[in-house]
Amino acid sequence: MKYSIIILLAILPFISIAQERGIGIRLGEPLSLTYKDFLTDYISIEGMIGSAGINGASYYQRDFERNLPEPNAFYVSHRANKGVSFNVRSAYHEDITDVFGITEGYLLAYGGAGIQLRTTRVTYSYTDRLSSSIIKNDNRTNVDFGPEVFIGAEYYFDDVPIALFGEAGFFLELIDRIGHIKGQGGIGVRYIF
Repeated sequence: MKYSIIILLAILPFISIAQERGIGIRLGEPLSLTYKDFLTDYISIEGMIGSAGINGASYYQRDFERNLPEPNAFYVSHRANKGVSFNVRSAYHEDITDVFGITEGYLLAYGGAGIQLRTTRVTYSYTDRLSSSIIKNDNRTNVDFGPEVFIGAEYYFDDVPIALFGEAGFFLELIDRIGHIKGQGGIGVRYIF
């Protein structure tokens, strides 16, 4: 507890210079609630919590075959449900309003990196190779963790406290399946306060 208070006091000066805070929703992969804050004119931090999408069918079949529930298990099918996604990331912003000749509001381009934790609930159906008529189930939670990189643009209106954004990026798994790359992207809106 003592260290938490020391850390909070250490980062408080950085939080207090923030220019624009925004809270909103991001539609895409992952679908998330988002909170963004600027530390300087160019650097922002963002936290997102939401629902992670599922991977392709071959991803889960390979996972089953690498981790058999029984020695003679034979994969039949699977069912995957979206799980939870947590993102913490930072970005560098550059004003590109003049590049596009925008006369009202302003447009920022940005790029950055962060970390992501994702979960997916998977139910596998399989048979025993020796008695193939009996279907068995194996329930697992797939947990993925790794870095992400992204680029995007965000438009701020002059008269209303709203910002619209769109972005694209990649997530690289370091835990569970090392090296698996997943494309991500989304559009969204934030209320600025």
